[in-house]
Amino acid sequence: MNVLLFKKISLSPPQILVIGFALIILLGSVLLMLPISSTTGESLPFIDALFTATSATCVTGLVVVDTGTYFSTFGQVVIMLLIQVGGLGFMTMATLFSLVLKRKISLKDRLLLQEAMNQNSVEGIVRLIRKVLMYSVIIESCAAVIFAIRLAFDMPFGRAVYFGIFHAVSLFNNAGFDLFGEYRSLTQYVGDPVMNLVSLILIVSGGLGFIVLSDLIDYRKHRKISLHSKVVLSMTAALIVVGAVVIFIFEFTNSRSLQPLDWGAKIWGAVFQSITPRTAGANTLDIGALRQATQFFIIILMFIGASPSSTGGGIKTTTFTILVGAVISMIRGRSDLVLFRYRLAQERIFKAVTITMLALFLVIAVAMVLSTTEDASFLTILFETTSAFGTVGLSMGLTGKLTLVGKIIISFTMFAGRLGMLTLAYALGPKKGKDLYRHPEGKIIIG
Repeated sequence: MNVLLFKKISLSPPQILVIGFALIILLGSVLLMLPISSTTGESLPFIDALFTATSATCVTGLVVVDTGTYFSTFGQVVIMLLIQVGGLGFMTMATLFSLVLKRKISLKDRLLLQEAMNQNSVEGIVRLIRKVLMYSVIIESCAAVIFAIRLAFDMPFGRAVYFGIFHAVSLFNNAGFDLFGEYRSLTQYVGDPVMNLVSLILIVSGGLGFIVLSDLIDYRKHRKISLHSKVVLSMTAALIVVGAVVIFIFEFTNSRSLQPLDWGAKIWGAVFQSITPRTAGANTLDIGALRQATQFFIIILMFIGASPSSTGGGIKTTTFTILVGAVISMIRGRSDLVLFRYRLAQERIFKAVTITMLALFLVIAVAMVLSTTEDASFLTILFETTSAFGTVGLSMGLTGKLTLVGKIIISFTMFAGRLGMLTLAYALGPKKGKDLYRHPEGKIIIG
């Protein structure tokens, strides 16, 4: 997409991001509606094409038709390209074309990249984009090769290569789309070490964020990791371990999930289901067969999501860390929030609270509306809503049964979740200048 199209119009960076993603979704919808995109040669209804394009561009993975059986190779390639563009961001792809054409990256473009990558300044933003593109190509290529070799034991080699590329792109971008058909995802590989390990590495590396990946790769050179990376790595590790233990305990005696499996498959299944709610969408266990306690716990993990500047959604691990840290600081009677011996500004805490409250409001409002339009239990509706907001893609089976209104609402929820609540609020809200005065301080009783 050429950013020059927006330059003659006075639009803020958040507005350009919203419009850019919307245009990509509309283009994807048109392509998926073409008869060549389906195996039957029939045109996909517009609402289903829009839903699928939104899910792919917003790297979610919720589907109303089976990707592996309904779409032709052309349609699947369109979905894969939408996933790649949506995961890296259309501004990243636009920068790629600018670098290839040796066009100068203007200040306007850098401001857009700053907003898209959720950075505090434009300093080093182009260098970060170069790293994003390089890391993505290397990680996806390596994973595609390993997938192809493993899948070649189950299918013809050419098909294995194609499957390897598609699933490497899908999993690294935390999209959750699969080609195995019948909505099975990776359930047939629940105990397969190769498929599990490569998939989990892709999901985690895509969810950590490119800033963290850059810090880890450059660690041998600088012997230093930023505060942001420390917070992301520690919270990610904690959520994975706690999630795996909780799911293992809840599902150990469930005859429809972990109980029939051997010990190796039990551990792989628990770990995979702990990591995949962090916006990945793939699953090795039947989500609808899990106990309600596990399903609700997964809702919490989906709401937290991945990390900033990553291919994932949710409120982000850093936001969750700040909220937990603020609560602990308040209980201990401390006025400052300190993480790894660094004090966080009040602005960071306010932003974390704002993001969480906006996200809660959206999830609750959507779940309440869907409760009146869809014929399903509230837990199923809440699960689907949170999955859409967190751009996860896990489903308890409601997606394929959504009404027209439900598909439109879930599509908007995926769109809002991918862009981020603050970006959407800034894009839709009026521009305000900085306040030139402060009101006198007041006191109210809390608690």
